[in-house]
Amino acid sequence: MESIRRPILFVSYAESGLLNPLLVLAGELSRRGVEDLWFATDENRRADIKALNAGTPVEFASLGGTVSEMSAVTWDDETYREVTQRSRFKAHRAVIRHSFAPRSRVEKYRALAAVVAEVRPALMVIESMCQFGYELAITEGIPFVLGVPFVPSNVLTSHVPFAKSYTPPGFPVPHSGLPGDMNFAQRMTNQLFKWRTMGMFTAPAMRKKVAEDVAVRTELGIAPEARGMMARIDAAEMVLCYSVPELDYPFPVPGSMRLVGPMVPPLPQAPDDDGLSEWLDDQDSVIYMGFGTITRLTREQVAALIEVTRRLADRHQVLWKLPTEQQELLPPRETLPGNLRIESWVPSQLDVLGHPSVKVFFTHAGGNGFHEGLYFGKPLVVRPLWVDCDDQAVRGQDFGVSLTLDHPETLDADDVTDKLTRVLDDPAFRERAEHFASLLRAAGGRSTAADLLLGLPALAAN
Repeated sequence: MESIRRPILFVSYAESGLLNPLLVLAGELSRRGVEDLWFATDENRRADIKALNAGTPVEFASLGGTVSEMSAVTWDDETYREVTQRSRFKAHRAVIRHSFAPRSRVEKYRALAAVVAEVRPALMVIESMCQFGYELAITEGIPFVLGVPFVPSNVLTSHVPFAKSYTPPGFPVPHSGLPGDMNFAQRMTNQLFKWRTMGMFTAPAMRKKVAEDVAVRTELGIAPEARGMMARIDAAEMVLCYSVPELDYPFPVPGSMRLVGPMVPPLPQAPDDDGLSEWLDDQDSVIYMGFGTITRLTREQVAALIEVTRRLADRHQVLWKLPTEQQELLPPRETLPGNLRIESWVPSQLDVLGHPSVKVFFTHAGGNGFHEGLYFGKPLVVRPLWVDCDDQAVRGQDFGVSLTLDHPETLDADDVTDKLTRVLDDPAFRERAEHFASLLRAAGGRSTAADLLLGLPALAAN
């Protein structure tokens, strides 16, 4: 008799902020000895998937090369400036204009369909931004779990009026950076954000893209039930959100959503880190600066951060994760302040954040970094970058765990020094961060997520 196969297929874009939580969850299932694990993503992440084999194998299924419209790290400098500008609506509009490219997902959909035909998954685990993934699962009637690396309202709030939304009227629109308690002007801005988003699609260029999207759906045979942003929520067997309710403004979370906290792997994640851990051991107070994989600093911004480091030299060391390609913006090495350590790549940001010498995390407040910093009880100073970063930044400030720069676009040295000093010197920030650390750890992370996933009916033996 043929053995019963219950394959689990993970699906994600290749962007680190989207892929990494699913890597942790797949690794947890591998350590537990779960059979028939598969991971479908772009070819450039093959080595990361192969490295997951902590127990049972995780098979890699290639979806081909990276499509530029789907990857912010490939956008040209002009596009980068548009999507990271400080006008929240203009930046939001730019992201939609550049990423709403219906034909760009055709080959990914077909590649994934071929993988599904081979693997015949009992369950798919799909990153929440991976549209072709949940469209295929809905069309093929395959049970799926949605993974969300943002605060829960990010995927439960409509961007346009009249559409279905799980949050109440007047709730801050995702990407608006507006607080939960708004004044009259902010409430008007919030409503206009929705109307202006809807109005975008009346422009000739966007109407053409909408028509193209309809044609693509017909060409691929995508089910009508897969249309609309809430389809991914409504059709999911379960929505795994890597946050806790207390880090969002209050609203009734739907029963299908489980808030499990960040996906943190067993630590130390990278014990062989070329002496970084030993260096951290020798320090009393370290500021960790890490702005994710998308941030592109200018020469002036780099100079401002070096000046901030110099001003803090009498009390604090600074560890700065600065990509190799941006290190050409640095002045001569001999002129750098002595309290600055620059690394082109940190083997494990989690190991750094978990080190007791690290006292504050200077971050762009992307979904993963925001939650990971708080998981380790580190208060934050935030230079928000784009999309969800402003939303997490305003919540962090409202909940007393962070301060946001007044001038994030210029990285004014006075502004940065002031915010870092205030967060470092006021114990209330650390106390609040430690409070949320206890909530995030209690949520269970990868262990609870794996338990919930394995308990789904789709994986029950016949």
